[in-house]
This record gives sequence, structure tokens and C-alpha cells, in this order.
Amino acid sequence: MEKEVNNLQHLIDGCLRSNPVCQKDLYRQFYGYAMKICLLYTSRREEAAEILNDAFLKVFTRLETFDRRLSFKTWLRRILINAAIDYHRKNHHLPVFENLSNEIMLSEEMELPNILPETEVLPILQKLSPAYRIVFNLYVMEEYSHQEIAEILNISQATSRSNLARAIQNLKSIMNMDKKIVSITK
Repeated sequence: MEKEVNNLQHLIDGCLRSNPVCQKDLYRQFYGYAMKICLLYTSRREEAAEILNDAFLKVFTRLETFDRRLSFKTWLRRILINAAIDYHRKNHHLPVFENLSNEIMLSEEMELPNILPETEVLPILQKLSPAYRIVFNLYVMEEYSHQEIAEILNISQATSRSNLARAIQNLKSIMNMDKKIVSITK
């Protein structure tokens, strides 16, 4: 563990000196972790790769702001999520968020569907619209409050809640459709 920390510190020091070998090694070391996060916010691998590359550009240009007393992974995760949100604002004109007039509130029946094995979650999440996927991920995966999501996305808390509720409804429908397809093909 200490060796990993020293290696990370060495890579960060090299990146701060704009050493391309250290930049490449840092990118490689965190590529899998970063891609996994980016894929949660996109429907296609190409979009995830674009977000990942934008995020690493920000990492390399803002590395001097990283507080070494904190976790690098946590700092990187924040940058990746912000890069994903920025990407969707730019490319999907994110005000796809809807504030339902008869707001759907989470209730006992609206609980999250049973979580599937991790390998099965990603393809299902990628079927959600960008707006629903982002709110779902921020709320469920990142544990942001609706107030925090509203501030990040510049929407109301009610819109955040309704998009989460719709995301959960859609996930349940997708999962039921997938079950039916599996039973038909057997």
C-alpha cells in the first residue's frame, strides 16, 4: 500500500512538472476506474471516452489544486462527474429535465428495483435518457441530495425528485422488458 502511495505521489509530482511519461502513467493507472464512472453517465462508449479525456485534461491543468491530504480517487471522481455534466449540457442541451405538474414523489412502491450484479447494471442505466440518468446517478450512486442536484444542474428540487421518480419507473420497465425477453428466448 505504501509503495502505491509513493508511486502515486511520484506520478503527481511528475505531472506537475508536465512530464509526459508521468501523465501517461497516471492516465493508464486510473483509466479503468475513470471509464467505469464515465460509462454511468453516457449511453455510448465513445461519449464516455470523450468525457474521460476532457476530465483528464482538467486533471493535468488543475493538478496544483489537488490537496494531497485527501484521496486522489475522490478528487478525480468529482472531476469526472463534473465533466459528464458539462458534456451533457454542451451536447444534449440538458434542459431535457422536466418538472411534472403532478409531481411524482418517491413512495414505498417507487423504491429502487433490486440491484442487479454490477455487470448487468450498466446496460440498463444506459437505456435511460440523459436527464434521468444524470439525476439517478447523482442521487443513487453519488448520494447527492435533491438540493445539491438542483444546484449542480440549475433545476428545482421538485424537478430533481420527479426525474428520479421517472428514472426509477423507467428502470423497472426496462428490467421487466428484459425479463420477458429472456423468458421468450429460453
